[in-house]
Amino acid sequence: MKFTCNQADLAEAVNNVSPAVSSKSSLTALEGLLLCCRENTLSLTGYNLELGITKVISVSSQEDGEIILPARLLADILNKSAGGDVSFATDEKNLTLITNSTSEYTILGIDAKEYPDIPTITEDNKFSLPAGLLKNMISQTLFAVSVTDQIPITTGTLFDLSDNVLNMVSVDGCRLALRKENVKVDGDFYFVVPGKTLSEIQKLLIKLVGDDKEELVEINVSRKHIIFAIKGYSIVSRLLEGEFLDYRAAIPDGSKTTVRLSAREFIRSIERASIIITDKIKSHIKCVFADGNINVSCVTTIGKVNDNLAAKLQGEEVTIGFNNKYMTDALKASECDEVVLELSGPLAPIKILPPDGDSFLFLVLPVRLK
Repeated sequence: MKFTCNQADLAEAVNNVSPAVSSKSSLTALEGLLLCCRENTLSLTGYNLELGITKVISVSSQEDGEIILPARLLADILNKSAGGDVSFATDEKNLTLITNSTSEYTILGIDAKEYPDIPTITEDNKFSLPAGLLKNMISQTLFAVSVTDQIPITTGTLFDLSDNVLNMVSVDGCRLALRKENVKVDGDFYFVVPGKTLSEIQKLLIKLVGDDKEELVEINVSRKHIIFAIKGYSIVSRLLEGEFLDYRAAIPDGSKTTVRLSAREFIRSIERASIIITDKIKSHIKCVFADGNINVSCVTTIGKVNDNLAAKLQGEEVTIGFNNKYMTDALKASECDEVVLELSGPLAPIKILPPDGDSFLFLVLPVRLK
């Protein structure tokens, strides 16, 4: 295999593909990147048996071929190399010579035959989303994905497509995040994508498209796998199996108290009350909603904090307790200046809604006050 390409283009591709490489695996090939050179194109693939990322770039090839090279070493070489062109030449013993204007490296690769096959999808459950919208939907649901695998299905986000509406839902036993958007899709179907996959897709979207509302992400789903395609990158992931929570039944109907308030001011008030909460000293936040005022308080062995902020209240007075992190995570994910809280009593889930429309709904379970 022999080719020459732009160092910056190759370094960018290697850095973006490398998150799918295994940091430590019993199969040494999975700790490397698969490079395949064919007719002036080079594909780079990282794969850890759960998540795979592939990128194709243009090169000037003199000899087609393929090789597995150590991912971390290759990234270090390219990131620290001088700019301009870089050349690769691999011999029959899998020794790869990498040269640029100032440096020369010889590294030992692995035969490409040892790389496992990446899943392919031939089924036609396809739809597309604007890249900026998908990034927003992930950020507004990823925070509620479970970080423990006691219930494996909750370590992912449900994609529920029905009647040309996509509902993305995450739950972790203490909170729920629902994000809704209209999409054009043939048929109704649902699947659960691992949270780790969505986290990598979110990072890639931030790097590649930012807030670009025109760029589309093509999504193709089979029974066990899903592929996201964006700007020459292909991200394939396994899907989680199991029965997801009936999220519609988990959302309480109606409310006895409605509160409209500044999300930013509520976050700051909770953070002030949380000053006396530490990793060793745990406690909940207590809120009293009454007479156009919210009293936010906390008591621990360190001391006591009381804080107040104004809000627009309708309905009954209510006193409720909650976990400070769960509430602030949801408020930050709302990405709104104002939010609406709907309360149905001290032991009912707290609903967090946008001031207008129904694009998202967050639930935070309360803490029983002594």
